[in-house]
Amino acid sequence: MAEETTIQGIDSLVANEFEVHLDDEPISGIFSISGLVSFKLDVRVTTAIKKMQEPFKISKMVHRDPYAPFNRWIRDTFAAQDDIVRPKRTLTVTAVDNGVPIRQWIVKEAWISEVRYSDFDSGSSEMVEETITIQYKDIDERWPLLVQDDPKAQLPE
Repeated sequence: MAEETTIQGIDSLVANEFEVHLDDEPISGIFSISGLVSFKLDVRVTTAIKKMQEPFKISKMVHRDPYAPFNRWIRDTFAAQDDIVRPKRTLTVTAVDNGVPIRQWIVKEAWISEVRYSDFDSGSSEMVEETITIQYKDIDERWPLLVQDDPKAQLPE
């Protein structure tokens, strides 16, 4: 009798499959997103529990088009200088698995607190990288497959 071999797929995400939208406009040229924390509580014995919003970083290629969505946001940020009122946007990060959206993080009232560039080096052929530090008011986490499987299923907002 022949043995039957079954291959079981692993239910996981690959880190290189993601999309980013800025105010619903797709953004190309994103190299990485680091430090995205969707939920963290500051738990201390002496105070009440408080939800924390830690900044994260987006590393991307420098786009030449001054009207590209990120370039417009950076220009608006520079124009605001040190004004307490920051130019805010909504960022959406979508984890994708074989073209299917698996999870989304909607970053509300996001604003830029730092823009940093990789080294300019005449001996390198590497692209210049722009790293943007993002602060925000809140993050909503959504599960598109949950709603796809049961359209009545809605997670609390």
